[in-house]
Amino acid sequence: MHVFIYGKQLKEQDIPFIAQTINSLKDKGIPFKIYEPFYKQYAQYIKEDYDCFNAYEDFVRDKPDACITLGGDGTILAVMTLIRENETPILGINLGRLGFLASIEKTKIDETINALLESRFKLEKRSMISLSQPEGLFSEIPFALNDFTINKRDTSSMVTIHSYLDGEFLNSYWADGIIVTTPTGSTGYSLSCGGPIIFPGSGNFGVIPVAPHNLNVRPIVIPDSTELSFKVEGRAENFLCTLDSRHETIEANQEIRISRCNFNTNLLVSEDDSYMNTIRNKLYWGYDKRN
Repeated sequence: MHVFIYGKQLKEQDIPFIAQTINSLKDKGIPFKIYEPFYKQYAQYIKEDYDCFNAYEDFVRDKPDACITLGGDGTILAVMTLIRENETPILGINLGRLGFLASIEKTKIDETINALLESRFKLEKRSMISLSQPEGLFSEIPFALNDFTINKRDTSSMVTIHSYLDGEFLNSYWADGIIVTTPTGSTGYSLSCGGPIIFPGSGNFGVIPVAPHNLNVRPIVIPDSTELSFKVEGRAENFLCTLDSRHETIEANQEIRISRCNFNTNLLVSEDDSYMNTIRNKLYWGYDKRN
């Protein structure tokens, strides 16, 4: 077994947990490489030299058995752009706040490394969204684990988003924007805009308008076998288009097509954990003070 360690931004309070992860891997004899930009932040606090990786090509060449992320959910979204179709399993150690994806608590690092060595994890395949048109938009990473959105760029007036499912007209949304969410992204931006929570593995996407002008326009859930297409018009000449936290500018009336990605993101989840347990704990269901 060999693993990659990935992090984005080093925070001084996280140094003991990073050191504990590295030391635990060393104690168990598990070879590892550290993401070089993250290692350069960490190197000033240590004297050891470690092997590093940098890019997508390293996942292709080295084929690590797992990638340990140190951070929050955003860290997993970032490393997914390097893993791509390699589908390297991701083990997220939560050094952030909420942690829907990075579900391993930082107090359980040693037992987590033991479980990894003994293959005591469940593999969850998370579906993704892929953008096929316009070609070249978002370069080599036209896919997202959480969501795809179209939004107006500033404080300008609302936009009109003409929407189609498998080529059949669905609706013209008069709104600030629209979200197409995967089950994974349904507990993020989509949820804050009134979208439903969608269970992983359900084979669905959610389509959620952002601040729609017509109150009878509601979020809908569709099969993820559907191809969605959009055309946007408004008073501005261009609009904002996002895949997870990455954004590009699109022009008015430019056709956009998205569908399910042909590969997944794989998450390593504790054997005694479940999605229902996660949403109960993270969303504080049942924690009403009156009870």
